[in-house]
Amino acid sequence: MIRRLRGWWQRRTIQFRTSVVATAVALIGLGVVAHAGTGIVSWLLIDSVDADLKRIAGGTASHVAAGSPVVGRPDVRVLGENGEPVDGLPSANLSEWQIAELSAGSGVLDFEAPAELHRWRGVPVTDPGGRHLLVAAEARLVGFADTAGRTGKLLSFGSVLAAALVGFATWLVVHRSLRPVDRIRSAAAGLPEGERLPVPEAADEIRALAEELNAMLARRDADTERLRRFTGDAAHELRNPVASIRAQAEVAVMHPDPEIAHETLQDIALEAQRLSTLVESLLALARAEREVEPTRPVDLAAAVRAAAERLGGDVELDVPEDPVLVLAAPAEVSTVLENIIGNARRYSRTLVRVSVQAEPGMGVRLLVDDDGPGIPAEHRPRVFDRFYRVEPDRARSTGGAGLGLALAAEAVNRRGGSVRAGEAPSGGARIEVRWPAAR
Repeated sequence: MIRRLRGWWQRRTIQFRTSVVATAVALIGLGVVAHAGTGIVSWLLIDSVDADLKRIAGGTASHVAAGSPVVGRPDVRVLGENGEPVDGLPSANLSEWQIAELSAGSGVLDFEAPAELHRWRGVPVTDPGGRHLLVAAEARLVGFADTAGRTGKLLSFGSVLAAALVGFATWLVVHRSLRPVDRIRSAAAGLPEGERLPVPEAADEIRALAEELNAMLARRDADTERLRRFTGDAAHELRNPVASIRAQAEVAVMHPDPEIAHETLQDIALEAQRLSTLVESLLALARAEREVEPTRPVDLAAAVRAAAERLGGDVELDVPEDPVLVLAAPAEVSTVLENIIGNARRYSRTLVRVSVQAEPGMGVRLLVDDDGPGIPAEHRPRVFDRFYRVEPDRARSTGGAGLGLALAAEAVNRRGGSVRAGEAPSGGARIEVRWPAAR
């Protein structure tokens, strides 16, 4: 039963649950206030009556203490220590505990059938003869019970009405507060790619939610764009190698001559190697776009020495012995160095020169020079674009996919650096990389 009730409650709307809870809390709180209010009103009425009774009993007690004759009245009685009347009137019908309370200066209530309520207030006094007497003043509380009852009913009715108003107000406020959520939901239902959700003007939690959702949509669009670009690049670049392999395989099948078949298989192997390099480059580029490692200080000088040792060949280094720290990730620095130095070695004639320079206030500068044919000035702004080749035929013969420099530029630009192509002093190509320096 409890589980079903809990399930039913959880299926209700936020507006309904909030309104019900607010109504219940208001009803309980106002009910407590109504009950306490009824008690306070009753106490104030009795306190007012007690003040009058104490004044009346005090006046009679003064006369008794002065030795004046004791004259009883129905509303003011003079009693002995045990409650017996000494004023010549009948018994006051007070019990022993009531006499004790009155002698202590407290007031007592006396109920009389059918529904009459009397209030007594006593003042102890000693007459000139040394007798300890009690002057008790009485007042009939006409309409007290009816007044208290009506007060309780009015306060209870007011509590219910106020709780209902609180619930209704909560319903309206929550409904109005959730309007931005409804607008966001409606906008999200037909949101085209590239568009963003409306952001409320109020700086509240709903605005923060809309901003976070917009950030998520921006990441989604970026992922979609990367996937679309990757698919387009892969389809465009894989078309030629696959077509070449297919054509050469068909030639080998149509001409079973062993010499022609051998030459064809060699060409197929070269195309397969080129295809494998292209696929690896595409995957590396996709990972570089997707995975961003945390930035930390990396010793560029040590990374250059390690890259030159891995790549081998004629690489001349001009690197400081002291650490030169840049803000990047170790894997990114290795990717940049291997692609830029590897590209320089691929097109150099005899020598590649790599230098690292720390420039105060300007970051860290990496220069990679070769003595090859260089990069024509009109091609330099585009050599870092994907699959761009200055000389496609020569790039194909060297196994290049046109992605190495694009990978390097992507990694450097992500960390706030820059990459540009220029001319080396020897007339070959120069690739200049600037990284933000780490303190």
